[in-house]
Formats: sequence, structure tokens, C-alpha cells
Amino acid sequence: MILMSRRSLLCFALLLAGFGLAVSPLCPAAQESSKRGRKYKPPAPTARIEVTVLRDANSKPIENAAVVFHPMEGEKDKGNMELKTNEDGKTIIDVLPIGDTIRVQIIAKGFQTFGGDYKVDKAQLAIEIRMKRPGEQYSIYDNHDQPAGGARQPATPSAPSQPQAPK
Repeated sequence: MILMSRRSLLCFALLLAGFGLAVSPLCPAAQESSKRGRKYKPPAPTARIEVTVLRDANSKPIENAAVVFHPMEGEKDKGNMELKTNEDGKTIIDVLPIGDTIRVQIIAKGFQTFGGDYKVDKAQLAIEIRMKRPGEQYSIYDNHDQPAGGARQPATPSAPSQPQAPK
């Protein structure tokens, strides 16, 4: 008899504890969560930026070009993100917030490095970059067109002297 009353008392205690756990979330004091934890701040809306990298001479896409995004805060660089272009010369990034200014730098083997600043003011932004081949190096020894207006003319080399005959 004592065994049965202990068993029924244990069942009653478990039933009462389960009922208390089930009803406790409905209590108004449990629903008040403004006093603890962090407040949720939703992230800023982001833009989808598509960059297309083409050859300037024939408009063919440049594959595997490095496209580096530098989000700017005033004149300060907040870091960078680098992506590579696919076989169509395109890369897409969709994590930059609308309203930011970004500096885009493109590095491709055999082409001049490109850099430019863009304001992200729309949800969709398409940027097309035409990459040029490197130019010829400037040499002070080459004859260059001189601007008018009193610019100095380079000294012309004198005629080579005649070799002397051996005596």
C-alpha cells in the first residue's frame, strides 16, 4: 500500500511539473523580454553589383581577372573583397549596402590596372570595364612632340667625329 501511494505521488508530482512547464510561457512576466538580451537591428539593404570586364580592342571578355571591391567610409578604406571573373568576364557581389561608395580595382595579366569610385545608390548596379594593353614606356631619349609656348627643345647630338686613320 505504501508502495502504491509513493508511485501515485510520484506520478502526480511529474504531472504537476509538466503542467507548470507547459503553462509558464503563457505567463505575462515570461513574455517581457525587453529588459534583457540585445535588441535586434536589421542589416541595411544591399545592392547587387555586376561587373563585366572586357578587352578594349575587341570587346571579348577577360576570364580570371581579379576584381577588388574597397568599401569607402569618407576617405578611409573599410577593407576589401576580391572576386575573380568567370568565362563571360563577369563577377557579381551582393553584400555591399546601398548608399556606400565603393572603389573598384581590376587587375588582369597583360592589361593596365583599372581603378574607379562608384556610388551605390540603386538596388541593381551594372559596371562595364574595358581594359587596355599597357602603353609604351616613356623614354627621355626618344623624340617627342614638344608643346608650343617656350618649351625647351632637346639638344641634338652632334655628328659623330670621323675615325682617324692609323699612323
